[in-house]
Amino acid sequence: MATTALLAAILEQTAPILLAALAAMITLRANILNVAVEGMMLVGAFVAIAVGAATDSAPLALLAALVASVLMSQLLALMTLGFSADFIVAGLGINLLAAGGSLFALEWFYQSPGGLRPLAFPDIWHVPAGSLSFLPVIGPALEGQSIIVLAAFLAVPLLAVFLYRTPLGAYLRAAGEDEHAARSAGIDVARMKALSLAISGLLAGLAGAQLSMDKLHFFLPDMTSGRGFIGLAATLFGGGQPWITAAASLLFGFFGALGDRLQAFSIPSQFVLMLPYLAAIIGLAVARWRTHLRSRPAKLNTRRG
Repeated sequence: MATTALLAAILEQTAPILLAALAAMITLRANILNVAVEGMMLVGAFVAIAVGAATDSAPLALLAALVASVLMSQLLALMTLGFSADFIVAGLGINLLAAGGSLFALEWFYQSPGGLRPLAFPDIWHVPAGSLSFLPVIGPALEGQSIIVLAAFLAVPLLAVFLYRTPLGAYLRAAGEDEHAARSAGIDVARMKALSLAISGLLAGLAGAQLSMDKLHFFLPDMTSGRGFIGLAATLFGGGQPWITAAASLLFGFFGALGDRLQAFSIPSQFVLMLPYLAAIIGLAVARWRTHLRSRPAKLNTRRG
């Protein structure tokens, strides 16, 4: 029973990090370091609660979150691809816009800068209790999980197929690997980069909606709590590969769930809260070390030549 509860917590903690990691991964394959995932998630989380409270419809709330996040991604595309702004600077600007804009909306429309807590909010679909009891361990852990959690894990093979088994995915990777060669082959590089940002926005919107709609049913300023950057760390650790990125996200989700469990013991809350970020730092260090090891033979061959 304890194992099932821990596994369920790991899946729930992993979902937003995994979606953020995949959002950063798809743009990384187009040679874009997308630091704006955090802001896209925050916008998705806010719009999901605002629209859900206004319409009393979970599907509309989820759809609105996705649309808002994709629009933010295309704003980033406009600034970078249209006006040649630096991706990192523009991405940080998107994060500041999302944080400041959500606070402004809370104050202006709801007179509640501390957050938006609707008295009633529609539930999104969750796996019914007892429906997967025939599966040992994993079945009970999946019961009660939202459709967004299931979509997060389903997105991994779907993106792998898209990137490596479809012509559009091949064009996107080509645009990221060698822009000049891609243009020579007739590929519209700017369009491929914009497409990667749109997919990134879609995934980030799902991540934000999961944070605010799944269990909490409210929005708080900065409720993403750096998950977008942890997802970016998972992407860098995975080298832009879907399955390795997913494994890194699962590791960070494990540390997040472990932190929640450690709160029951006499452990300082600051230590518990830092666990996911500590795991992200270690993951980035390992990724950098692996890159260094891979580059050593090439450097040695260059010196010998």
